[in-house]
Amino acid sequence: MNPFSSGTRLRDMIRAIRASKTAAEERAVVRKECAAIRASISENDPDYRHRNLAKLMFIHMLGYPTHFGQMECLKLIASPGFPEKRIGYLGLMLLLDERQEVLMLVTNSIKQDLNHTNQYIVGLALCALGNICSAEMARDLAPEVERLLQFRDPNIRKKAALCSIRIIKKVPDLAESFVNPVAALLKEKHHGVLITGVQLCADLCKVSTEALEYFRKKCTDGLVKVLKDVANSPYAPEYDISGITDPFLHIRLLKVLRVLGQGDADTSDSMNDILAQVATKTESNKNAGNAILYECVETIMSIEDNGGLHVLAINILGRFLSNRDNNIRYVALNMLMKAIAVDSQAVQRHRATILECVKDSDPSIRKRALDLVYLLINDSNVKPLIKELTEHLEVSDPEFKGDLTAKICSIVEKFSPEKIWYIDQMLKVLSEAGNYVKDEVWHALIVVITNASDLHGYAVRSLYRTVQTAGEQETLVRVAVWCIGEYGEMLVSNFGRLDIEEHLTVTESDAVDVVEISIKSHSCDLTTQAMCLIALLKLSSRFPSCSQRINDIIGQYKGSFVLELQQRAIEFNSIIERHQNMRSSLAERMPVLDEATFSGRRAGSVPAAVSTSKGVSVNLPNGAAKPSIAPVADLLDLSSDDAPAPSSSGGEFLQDLLGVNLTLVSLQSDTNQGQKSGTDALLDLLSIGTPPAQSSSLTAQMLSSNTDNKSPLDILDRLSTPSAPSAQVSSTSGNSFMLDLLNGLPSSPPMSEGNGPGQSSVTAFESSSLKLTFNLSKQPGNPQTTLVEGSFTNKSQDVFTDFIFQAAVPKFLQLQLDPASGNTLPASGNGSITQKLRVTNSQHGKKSIVMRIRISYKVNNKDVLEEGQINNFPRDL
Repeated sequence: MNPFSSGTRLRDMIRAIRASKTAAEERAVVRKECAAIRASISENDPDYRHRNLAKLMFIHMLGYPTHFGQMECLKLIASPGFPEKRIGYLGLMLLLDERQEVLMLVTNSIKQDLNHTNQYIVGLALCALGNICSAEMARDLAPEVERLLQFRDPNIRKKAALCSIRIIKKVPDLAESFVNPVAALLKEKHHGVLITGVQLCADLCKVSTEALEYFRKKCTDGLVKVLKDVANSPYAPEYDISGITDPFLHIRLLKVLRVLGQGDADTSDSMNDILAQVATKTESNKNAGNAILYECVETIMSIEDNGGLHVLAINILGRFLSNRDNNIRYVALNMLMKAIAVDSQAVQRHRATILECVKDSDPSIRKRALDLVYLLINDSNVKPLIKELTEHLEVSDPEFKGDLTAKICSIVEKFSPEKIWYIDQMLKVLSEAGNYVKDEVWHALIVVITNASDLHGYAVRSLYRTVQTAGEQETLVRVAVWCIGEYGEMLVSNFGRLDIEEHLTVTESDAVDVVEISIKSHSCDLTTQAMCLIALLKLSSRFPSCSQRINDIIGQYKGSFVLELQQRAIEFNSIIERHQNMRSSLAERMPVLDEATFSGRRAGSVPAAVSTSKGVSVNLPNGAAKPSIAPVADLLDLSSDDAPAPSSSGGEFLQDLLGVNLTLVSLQSDTNQGQKSGTDALLDLLSIGTPPAQSSSLTAQMLSSNTDNKSPLDILDRLSTPSAPSAQVSSTSGNSFMLDLLNGLPSSPPMSEGNGPGQSSVTAFESSSLKLTFNLSKQPGNPQTTLVEGSFTNKSQDVFTDFIFQAAVPKFLQLQLDPASGNTLPASGNGSITQKLRVTNSQHGKKSIVMRIRISYKVNNKDVLEEGQINNFPRDL
């Protein structure tokens, strides 16, 4: 016989395939066998049809295409004999799915088999229907399946219930017709039928509220009785697993009781006793018992409130945490995270066990336990918990330090009872895992230190001690260098020494040594080196006796290959040698930074400055969590002028140096991390901290940078140490210089007076496709408020859709936007969109209105964004 003829047995084909030494040989064997099967199919040989289909199923499992044999399944299903039907239905379930159009042809055959006198053939049809049933087949065959739910044989009833689950998932509208038969199934004694009936009941409750109410009223007591009987039943060998009678039925009953009791107090009360019984009597030394206990706990947590049961459930989870099985501990931690919302006090009792899980060797358990500890923290337990976590930080694995450090920093910032405790804890974290600390964390620490005026000396002395032993931690070095530069004289003089401090003797030379060691460290990156140079410049003013030594250290970087360091070194060296009279002004302390801007606990306390066209504040896509005004903006005259400036000598020096009345500066930086390091939505909108789209060459550059890693604090330091001027600017050229500072804005267009008194109009913005005109007017008796009506005109040939207008103003202005008249702008000026604005100027008569605008719209489903700055408002507004 030909080894690849249609008469080859299945085992011979499998043996030939397994004998193949390469994938090419296997493909050749399969190709020849498929060719023989196709030849047999074309001859319509009924003797080998079942054998061919068996081969096709094996070939299909190997991943080869077998679509040419699908019709053979239908022919075998239509055969009268049971063996042929069995192979046909098996091939149907394996080779076809509900997406195949061929499946429509088998519906009639399945319907006939569902009414067959042979119960085994009926079982085959139900099994196939439950696996590949489509929505159309479900509608056609649902009456037959419903009838079979009452069949005499329990195996058929079980299969009919499983098939019904598939039907109601495909066609939820059919759920109502299965409610009464399912209620009868819940009274079955046969466990197989009972399990499927309970599962069908749960699925019906999910798809139909009417079925849920029906089962709550009619079947809850019966299900509770069944669970009680199963829990108290004597030993039954056919159902026993690890000494527990049918744990699968236990779990199914608990799940359906959870569905019934959720949101219904009466139903929950009726099942409290049996849940308490299951929770207390189930053995927990076997996995089957733990599975039942877990489902019981989840049911208790889901049904209506019962304080005693909740405590019992949480205690069970506490026992799970002491189990040696990692899976059990993990699911217990997950459940405890949900239980905190139900009874946090009961979870707090297991705090010690949860902390032990943080030290577990399994990384998944460590991470989940750390998340749970984070949820357990409150004002009363923050100190002991942070102490435990910080101690564990010293011995934790490197891959876990990142997550642990982030959680500790977040907890300390959120729950710190006092600033001195906050500083102490952050120094511990920085000394142990400073290289894992994000930039925002040490930025916030510096902000807290600047705001704690009575702790400046304590902070700089603590940092000095810590950096002596943990100088390899980069972020710790940055904070220490910054504080030594700001408060170096307090370090030397022991100013503000607290009773809890030990006496510390530090000379001026010792303070300079710390900065010198840091800047020359092999692990020191560009940001740290730049901060060290700034600190040295400030120390040269605070420690005149070390001025020459500091100058020599700075001079070593005048030939640096890094342009940023080279420029700073040259400028600082020049200040020390040639401009000693202005050095003290340049090296003054930084002004106190706005703590609310950096503190996550005060999110939302700063009013938003950016609004949409509908008058609702939005988070712009630069990642700012809250559109607040950063300290950079305060220094750049974007903050309120009500508060007095800490010092004006630095600003006066800049004005004298540049010869202009400096009111607004546009900072330019090549940084790619502006959003990450604190630049917020307002700064982004006003182009502060980012280079302008079209930048003209500046007549005199105040600030320039080539570094790729700068923070707002770095920029603030540079504001207090400006570069040496490279060009003299006369006072007569102030206007043109201001235009350069404002990114090369065009000169103000002429204004046309409006028709009414006190009215005027301004062409605020104009591009090749869009024109914006502002009609300005005043309210009588309220000179500070200006009413603005913006009119947008489309100059292009395309319609603009999804039109949104946004605006931002400095802090001395208040802006209110009313909803726009529409969001579609007709083409060719055939219509316009109007939007009203109300601007209140708190510095009326001193400063004029300035505004930064952003206009977004869609043209042919493409997003377009246009930006501009308006500074041509009349000066009397």
